[in-house]
Amino acid sequence: MNLLARSQDVAQNPSQRPFAAAVAEAGNGAPMYDLIELMFFAYRDFVGDADHLLAALGFGRAHHRVLHFVSRRPGLTIAELLDILKITKQSLNRVLKELLDQDYVEARRGMKDRRQRQLFPTPRGKALAFDVAMLQSKRFATVFAELPEGGRAHAIAFLLAMVDAGGRDKVAAMTGASPAAGCPGPQR
Repeated sequence: MNLLARSQDVAQNPSQRPFAAAVAEAGNGAPMYDLIELMFFAYRDFVGDADHLLAALGFGRAHHRVLHFVSRRPGLTIAELLDILKITKQSLNRVLKELLDQDYVEARRGMKDRRQRQLFPTPRGKALAFDVAMLQSKRFATVFAELPEGGRAHAIAFLLAMVDAGGRDKVAAMTGASPAAGCPGPQR
C-alpha cells in the first residue's frame, strides 16, 4: 500500500490510529486544542524573550539550551549533556563548537576519566546565561504576580507532570523541583 493510500486508510479507520485510543481514554475523545494551542503560544513567547538577545549574538535556541545546562551544571560531560537534551552528538557538535570558539564555554579533560570532556562556562558564558535566565525569570515573576497564591507550586506540579513518567524523578532531582504538598495533580 502506498503512503497516500495508507494515510487515507488511517484517516477513515480509527483502529489504524494507535494514538486515537489513548487520547479517547484520556478525556472525552476530542483533542484538547485549547491546551495544545496555549502551550504553543506560551512556549513561543517564553523563548522569544531569549531569542531576541541571542539572535543579536548570532545564536539560537540550541545555543541557549547548551549554555543554560553547562552554566547550571559546570563540569557536565558531553554524554550527560546529550542525555539531558536528547539530541545526537552530531546535532550538538556544531552548536558546541561555536560556543567554544567564541569563548562562552570551555572543555577540559575529565578529572576522573581523562578520555571524557567536561564542559564549563567561561565568565562570558556565565554572564550571557544569567542575562537570559533573568529575562525568563522576569516573565515568570510577571505571570505569578497575576495568579492567585500558590501559582508557582501549581505550575511546578503541572510541568513535572508533563515530563514523561519514566524521567520525572530524574528531572525533579536535576531541577530541585518537586510538587508542593497539597497541590493537586499526580504525585510521585
